[in-house]
Amino acid sequence: MDAKKIVLVGMPGSGKSTLGRSLAAKLNWPFYDLDDLIEAKAEKAISEIFSSEGEGYFRKLETSVLEEILDKKETFVLATGGGAPCYNENMALINKKGVSVYLDVPLNNILERLTNTQVAIRPLFSSLDTPEIILKLKDMHSQRNAFYEKAKIKLRGEDSSPELLIANWLPLLETKS
Repeated sequence: MDAKKIVLVGMPGSGKSTLGRSLAAKLNWPFYDLDDLIEAKAEKAISEIFSSEGEGYFRKLETSVLEEILDKKETFVLATGGGAPCYNENMALINKKGVSVYLDVPLNNILERLTNTQVAIRPLFSSLDTPEIILKLKDMHSQRNAFYEKAKIKLRGEDSSPELLIANWLPLLETKS
């Protein structure tokens, strides 16, 4: 690994983008959000990609953009979309090119975040009511957790702060380059 890359993975609504921005600011590293990079490349919103092209097309585009960013010769923090590690051998790619960090947030916390503000901007949840969101989250977690658990670092519950990540894990990051 020629440049340090911290790649945050976890369920939708687990706080990858929020933690990623904060962590990058504290480290004085660039921050990238994979979803933003995908939208820039496609020149349309992810919800539009899902509705016009379908999830299969989106996942291929997601992998292509992930490969591009991970091939950059720079240090950065990257927040992935919740499904990114689960398709097209992406988790193996993430682990090969960076240091993966799994934000393992309790599903009830994620549900609260999704139902309060974020359902409209998340295509996989936008047409669902609260009981359907609960079922979808449980199903997604059971399907995706095996991929997330392959992360090099696992942050559970309250361990998901940039200060704790830096204090507890940054020395390990220094040795993984």
